[in-house]
Amino acid sequence: MFLLTKTKQVSNLFSRAFSPLYEFFVAILDMLFGIIQRLVGVRGMPYVFVLPNLLIFGIFILFPMLLNFLYAFTGGSSFLPLERPWVGPANFERLLLCENYLEPRTCSEDLFWRAIYNTIGYVFFQVALMVLFSLLTALILNRNLKARGFFRGVFFYPVLLSPIVVALIWKWILQENGLINGILTSLGRDKIPFLVNAQWAQILIILISVWAFMGFYTLILLAGLQSIPADLYEAAALDGANAWQSFSRITMPLLMPTMVVVLVLSLIRAVQVFDIVFAFTGGGPGTATLYLVQYIYNYGFSSPNKQFGLAAAASLLMAGVLIVLTVIQMLAQREEN
Repeated sequence: MFLLTKTKQVSNLFSRAFSPLYEFFVAILDMLFGIIQRLVGVRGMPYVFVLPNLLIFGIFILFPMLLNFLYAFTGGSSFLPLERPWVGPANFERLLLCENYLEPRTCSEDLFWRAIYNTIGYVFFQVALMVLFSLLTALILNRNLKARGFFRGVFFYPVLLSPIVVALIWKWILQENGLINGILTSLGRDKIPFLVNAQWAQILIILISVWAFMGFYTLILLAGLQSIPADLYEAAALDGANAWQSFSRITMPLLMPTMVVVLVLSLIRAVQVFDIVFAFTGGGPGTATLYLVQYIYNYGFSSPNKQFGLAAAASLLMAGVLIVLTVIQMLAQREEN
């Protein structure tokens, strides 16, 4: 009671101290917006309030997009657009020129095609495991379990972590002198080269990304499961349907629109994979985990001999793929509604 009284006294003190300042600030704003309203009229005021967002969008999104489009058709090493010579589609031709598209070594820009094939392999396995584990987890969490809310929070918690934090945690665990190898050596076993072996690195990148993002898709599928009426399962049980028949004839058909949305969202995220890979392996060992965004980053930012045009052209090609996936997602959501 004493603490509550003191808190109210402090609150009242602050209110009396800052009340004149607050009233002055409100009066200034009222005068300012009154002048603006007289200049643009009542119908123009919505545009005034939208203008800051439009400026932020234009400066940080639209302008870089237009600049990137310009860079894709220019060459040279200069960062300034006016100092870059126009080369037309030469950057795209360099990226797409191959004698045999199944052999990156025969391509003019072999690293680009290695990044594409690595990305395709990553997307295929990562999305398949993501959808599978998310569905299994959602089915388990949809049951009447003890401490169900706790387990839902546990599965969703990795989503709240930054991908860089996730990568650094697992790198500390899996590095040569990390936690797992420390346990193995204490048991008299040899160390496992998790980060310097190409196959281990590729597998771990997939598993870590599934662990990091699975909770988000589990939540979506769980919402889809809970939207299925329980009466359907009761009717199926009365008709003698077993658990598999209820799942295949009721759950999956009714959950399919949500599954399509989860599939497309996970595809879009998988194609853009960068942060976890950048902090975990940096694209190595060699080019084993060199994915498309990492390739663009290397040529546009980290390479001593920066090739902005090549990086911009590669980003436009990737943007085309993402646009296709986004259109699929919109069509899937339209069918769901």
